[in-house]
Amino acid sequence: MKKLKNIYIILFSLMTVLYGCQENEHEFGEIVSPTDIVITAEVIGVDADNPYGDGSGSVNLTATAADASSYVYYFDGVAQASPSGILTKRFSKVGVNVYTVVVKANGTGGTSSTKTIDVEVYSSFSDVDAENFLSGANVGDSKKWYWQADVALHAGMGPATDDYGNGEFAYEAWWNGIKAWDDEKSCMYDNEFVFTRTATGLTFEQTAGPAFVPETYAGVLGVNGDQCHDETVVTTMFGTKNVSFGPSTSKAGTEGSYNNVPYRGTEFEISDGGFMGWYVGASTYDIISITNDEMIVRIIENSNSGSGAAWYHRFTSTKPIEGAVAPDYTYNNLVWEDDFNTDGAPDAANWTYDLGAGSWGNGELQTYTNTTENAKVEGGSLIITAKADGNGGYTSARLKSQGLYKFKYGRVEVKAKLPATAGTWPAIWMLGSNFPTVGWPQCGEIDIMEQTGADKNTSLGTLHWLDSASGTNASYGETTSVSNASSEFHLYTLEWSEEAVKIYVDDVPFYELTNNADLPFNADFFLILNVAMGGSLGGNVDATFTEDTMEIDYVKVYQ
Repeated sequence: MKKLKNIYIILFSLMTVLYGCQENEHEFGEIVSPTDIVITAEVIGVDADNPYGDGSGSVNLTATAADASSYVYYFDGVAQASPSGILTKRFSKVGVNVYTVVVKANGTGGTSSTKTIDVEVYSSFSDVDAENFLSGANVGDSKKWYWQADVALHAGMGPATDDYGNGEFAYEAWWNGIKAWDDEKSCMYDNEFVFTRTATGLTFEQTAGPAFVPETYAGVLGVNGDQCHDETVVTTMFGTKNVSFGPSTSKAGTEGSYNNVPYRGTEFEISDGGFMGWYVGASTYDIISITNDEMIVRIIENSNSGSGAAWYHRFTSTKPIEGAVAPDYTYNNLVWEDDFNTDGAPDAANWTYDLGAGSWGNGELQTYTNTTENAKVEGGSLIITAKADGNGGYTSARLKSQGLYKFKYGRVEVKAKLPATAGTWPAIWMLGSNFPTVGWPQCGEIDIMEQTGADKNTSLGTLHWLDSASGTNASYGETTSVSNASSEFHLYTLEWSEEAVKIYVDDVPFYELTNNADLPFNADFFLILNVAMGGSLGGNVDATFTEDTMEIDYVKVYQ
């Protein structure tokens, strides 16, 4: 009865409040749901010859309804607000496709009504590689991008037009270009930007960190500039948004170049006011260049004064180590690469195989094959799989560029995720091209990365050669800790010159050997990628082992 008494007291209090409102002549507005929703879709460029549009994929959408105060469109479940009900949407899936568009008309008192239409539209623009770089190739793939904070000029400002010198994009002349790990910008270095592949395209979401608002745009928002603000100030910061692609429309995108290479000619737009961490009131990005690991973009500020600037941003899919600065490498001209973007067997123009068993000089247990069960390209990566064969043995793969590509001096970068199971022995390494005639160790060996079977959080860098005095193998090696080597990609790098051989992990050096004329490291070498089982560094194989992989995002050589 005590509880019931309390309920009556509450109801009585509520009635008193309502009565008081009536006495003061305040009334609640009528709660009305929108009715008679009408949606029209004008596909741009429709004519007798182009029944589904001009190939731009653009559609002008208009929604009206009785008693509606605002509207929200939903594309593949992702919301895009349109207070007026008028919205232009660009669909970027190539070909003629039918898209379901859902419109929610908002009424009073939290009421709403919805209506759905199908839109059939043609898009001819395609940049599949850019989409794959951003998110991955398969439905469900996601990829995180970060500010490339360890590199100078990862953010900077220039003019929106006429940013050329002798026909070149003046990349190094960015105004207000910032240094690596800039103190003022440190608040944004926790940003994470996730692109996800869906059945109908890509989505975008900022999953961590605030938004940086530059001084030049702060007055538009009425806030202090050159500092970070959260979603209470920048309301479009969070939430899943659609990404659409199209040909570049800005002057820089169509005429500019970077390092003597034209801009990509592709732009992408993030729906619903989305942006990548740096707020300038715009959502369309020109892609200057993009690879699996690095993206450079340009976005034009949406200034109320009409004199907006262009902002240039660099992102990476490998999260920089806080405080670390990218080394000043000697070799920066890309001369050879494999990005592993064509599914199937590894590219025969780049790779051949070592085959068979025979312990390979180290007591190893595997038999190397050239089948796709052990080596294949899938989802933008080379996947080398070591497997138990069901008869007490193991199969794996050892790929090499021998007879296809060799070089002397340069920088080698390999982005890789390593196996996690005890007994696996992955390696990224090189042998002198004269190996067939002089043998080992006379040819020389450069081990950029080896991981033992027992310690999966350590990377080894080692050089082997013939000690002329004793006539035996000489070697010098160092180790470095690599956390999450089996669950995350890391960058394994060699920089090799006439003066020295240096090895890095995630751009942090841990190994250096002074080179000289008496060593074999002054001639051509070829590349090798493999996963061994057991042997001198693999050790004992886990008794429950079935299979494990080394996944390689790319291999690049700079000279």
